[in-house]
Amino acid sequence: MDLATGAIGDLLPKLVELLKGEYKLKENVREGVLSLEREMRSMHAALRKVAEVPWDRLDEQVKLWAGEVRELSFDMEDVVDKFLVRVDDGSKPAPNSKKLKQLTKMMAGLFTKWKAHHEIIDAIEEINKQLQEVANMHGRYPVDNIVSSPAAVAPIDPRLRALYTEVTELVGIAGKRDQDLMKLLSEGDNVSKKKLKIISVVGSGGLGKTTLVKMVYDKIKEDFDCSAFVPVGRNGDAKKILLNILCDLDTYVGLITMLDVRQLIDKLKETLENTRYLIVIDDIRDEKPWKIIKRAFSNSNNCGSRLIMTTHIVSVAKLCCSCADDSIYQMEPLSDDDSKRLFYKRIFSHESGCPLEFEEVSIDILKKCGGVPLAIIIIAGILVINHHPKPKDEWHVLLDSIGHGHTKDPSVEEMLRILTLSYYNLPSHLKTCLLYLSMFPEYHYITKDQLIWMWIAESFIQCEDPQTSLFEIGENYFNELVNRSLIQPEYFDGFVIACRVHNSVLDLICTLSTEENFTTILNDTRDSISSKRKVRRLSLQNSIKEEHQNTHLKSARSIATYDDVDIGLMPPFSRFLFLRVLDLTECDVSDHNHLNLWELWSLLQLRYLGLYKSGISEVPEEVGKLQFLQVLDLRGNYDITELPSAITKLRRLMCLQIDFSCSRIPDGIGNMISMENLSSICGDCLGTVKDLGNVERLRHLNICFNVMSLKLEQAFEESLGKLRNIQSVHIWSLGYHNHYVFMDLLGSDWVPPQSLREFAAKFKFVFSKLPTWLRRNPSHLSQLSRLDIFVDKV
Repeated sequence: MDLATGAIGDLLPKLVELLKGEYKLKENVREGVLSLEREMRSMHAALRKVAEVPWDRLDEQVKLWAGEVRELSFDMEDVVDKFLVRVDDGSKPAPNSKKLKQLTKMMAGLFTKWKAHHEIIDAIEEINKQLQEVANMHGRYPVDNIVSSPAAVAPIDPRLRALYTEVTELVGIAGKRDQDLMKLLSEGDNVSKKKLKIISVVGSGGLGKTTLVKMVYDKIKEDFDCSAFVPVGRNGDAKKILLNILCDLDTYVGLITMLDVRQLIDKLKETLENTRYLIVIDDIRDEKPWKIIKRAFSNSNNCGSRLIMTTHIVSVAKLCCSCADDSIYQMEPLSDDDSKRLFYKRIFSHESGCPLEFEEVSIDILKKCGGVPLAIIIIAGILVINHHPKPKDEWHVLLDSIGHGHTKDPSVEEMLRILTLSYYNLPSHLKTCLLYLSMFPEYHYITKDQLIWMWIAESFIQCEDPQTSLFEIGENYFNELVNRSLIQPEYFDGFVIACRVHNSVLDLICTLSTEENFTTILNDTRDSISSKRKVRRLSLQNSIKEEHQNTHLKSARSIATYDDVDIGLMPPFSRFLFLRVLDLTECDVSDHNHLNLWELWSLLQLRYLGLYKSGISEVPEEVGKLQFLQVLDLRGNYDITELPSAITKLRRLMCLQIDFSCSRIPDGIGNMISMENLSSICGDCLGTVKDLGNVERLRHLNICFNVMSLKLEQAFEESLGKLRNIQSVHIWSLGYHNHYVFMDLLGSDWVPPQSLREFAAKFKFVFSKLPTWLRRNPSHLSQLSRLDIFVDKV
């Protein structure tokens, strides 16, 4: 599935299979299916062309036509998938082209051919009728003159981490801005009554306000009794701001979440009384919340406290700084020289490396960027492919595409144009993956693995070759979005493990996703669902304030909850007939009696089920019904001590994440032939360890041994030797408190595959000497980038 074409890409091969004879369709119905397939194939091509045109340049009727086709494709796929799931028995997954054929052979044993036949006939006839209407619209509003261009996929550019450091330096130290801001903050420190001082940092999006303030905050926070850094953003709710400040000040969360706004203000006043504090409220966009929360900050605090606000709205900055002692710091764009330095370093590896032939056009492009660091990085990312600059003529095409933006605030206009251009410069599959980030709240720490698995479950990532890992393709997609600076990487131990989305980028993709009916977001500024549009993806970012019995909810394919959202008024799970992705991370479902948890195991279309810290205490045998499930995340539910035997029947399951508290793993784990990621499984059972060798597609293994014997170590070494696709091995122990366990057999006999990237054996596991496989032929392990082991003698 991709944004441009809806579900047509997935649906077309299924329609083709319907024509191959297994259903013995009547002639008139067969003609209907054939006509439907031909019409959708034509529209598939037309929609791809539409996707290459910026949304604001499309005729309104063309937008309407494209939206209608996409919605119809979703409805049609829902019909076909509902049909498929009723005939599936969990046998070995077939390639997409053979899937329908394999499943339909088992149809007769599950329900009558007559009923199945007429269900699909009625549905196809209805869809075909609607499709003919939008087909006529296509004739009236042709888009055949639109041309698309492909884009390449590359690994993360190794220069990017240094580049973000460069941005920090340019925004702060190199520009002397941090000294200027610190000077404002220190004014008044030499008087006897050191009053509260408020500083507003104001400037347009992408200038680096947050970067500058965070740099200064980290430098001076140790000089204060307490400190807090609280982001606000689009959903500026006064209660949430107060709660976040108190939480950042280490106030016990459980005691304050039930307080109302007035009580929170009193609590914050009490916490800050006679205290020298430093508080940053980042990206406040509305006057209303400030008028409420300012009552918590007393002017009688004579301890030299400081409150820093950042905003891109001048009126908000002035309102916050209403006293004579307060100050407004106007954020200015980068100078021409600093803009060149940043731009050239991204494209040519170092700031002085611009070839003469690119000099003139680069200056013209930088004028369009207006000294905005985010715009410079993003536009530079468009001009690079495989770590090399694109040809000069493509630079001129880009320059002409940006436009002129003669407005009252040209920097804001040009920034928006550049962001929009960077989006429309993406290939179709990356547009879809980027828009999916609208499911996450502002400032959210988005783990890379979770995001990629969600993309897979949504069918954003596809490959005809069954030997190719969809996850590895997803990693390429993720890396390409990083390279284009549309997402900002988060590092741990030198590895990219997560990302964040800049506010300006998130604003754009949320706007686009709303226009495309891609995502429906419920948050502090929007707490109701329109009855006019079907909900395809629902992001719950605040507590549900009304009972949503909206009939359009039943079409939802994805539902995700965030920020410990209260789902007390959420409809029963049984309403969501076509749900593919359900992420209830840190949402305690055990508190809601009306939500029958057993209904979870009847959501037969599920591909992704995220139950991290959701409060469930067991996984029933009914999990075996979820034959399409690809990802199951059970981490953080420590009452789960065993998994049911039915889980080994999930032959499409690619990722299983549990906790070490789950000590009983059923026999038959080797039957899970699609498994690529096994995380935190217990290896105390000899049968489980032996079975691991049959999980041939396994790439990531995280295993815990509470006991170890020679037989276990031998079985583990033999199983590892069979895993020729393994890339990451992490071995742990929660036992052996008083002695170490030597892993010499693994160190001497195991021959790792060339694909190995990470190996860690920690917590009481020791090698008596450097493993033979490291000493014998280090060049064999050219991919190994992380090694974490204890060696007795080197």
